[in-house]
Amino acid sequence: MSDRATGRIVRSISGFYDVQTQNRVVTCRARGILRKEGDSPLTGDLVEITIERGKGMVERILPRKNRFIRPAVANVDALVVFAANVNPITEPFLIDRVAAIAGDQGVPVYLCVNKCDLDPAVDLVRIYEHAGFPVIRTSAETGEGVEQLRQMLRGKLTAFTGNSGVGKSSVLNRLCPQLHLATGEVSEKLGRGRHTTRHVELFSLGEDTFVADTPGFSSFDTDQMDVILKENLQYSFPDFGTYPGRCRFDDCTHRQEPDCAVRAAVEAGEIEKTRYESYLRLYEKASQVKLWELK
Repeated sequence: MSDRATGRIVRSISGFYDVQTQNRVVTCRARGILRKEGDSPLTGDLVEITIERGKGMVERILPRKNRFIRPAVANVDALVVFAANVNPITEPFLIDRVAAIAGDQGVPVYLCVNKCDLDPAVDLVRIYEHAGFPVIRTSAETGEGVEQLRQMLRGKLTAFTGNSGVGKSSVLNRLCPQLHLATGEVSEKLGRGRHTTRHVELFSLGEDTFVADTPGFSSFDTDQMDVILKENLQYSFPDFGTYPGRCRFDDCTHRQEPDCAVRAAVEAGEIEKTRYESYLRLYEKASQVKLWELK
């Protein structure tokens, strides 16, 4: 006879799911019907499971408030995008793509500029503070900003994401030293880090605070991320504000149309140029997506 329980997936790796129930962690497989329906479980999911002879089975995924393809996580309260201006240098487009995907689902985004002991990333901080994002400078080496980050995370389920080598796991080790997470060196020749985190796992920081550490990505991985419809893209850039409503044409795409308030705001320095350039790149990608591909 099997027992039934409800819990949250705290780790997913190679088709196995560790589910934290009220009393214990149960390692589960997922019913084949879930995969057939294209609804594989994700770390962060609330699920119903059955337990028989110590083995678990995910029977049903409870309704999600959000889900992401990369990072592969669900039900988050916020995303923390890690960046650095040294070894490796983070391309603003990587930040903007993740931020747009989160914005499309109404998930708040924080920017954590790490390795500030090596480079304070003045321009990067200025760009995103001007764009309205909460920005915090940290150093996993010295501990600078770590307690401020802890306060920002308190009471939330937050996913750490960003390009490989920027120090997500190193900062998480500072937040919770007993984790002893593996960290990697950054290749000086290639200027990018090795993937030391290979699965998504939730860690408790106490006080009803959870962080999902996720595999890093590179600029080559962005095509694997969630897709935003081109019609919705402008609303995923909160710094565009009310400018789109001031354009001459209601269906303005903010690319070449005359009397475009967004382009005028960019020229006036009210919208950061790099943010607008990212919008154009994402619009081009979104224009190539067919609606039937999203079903």
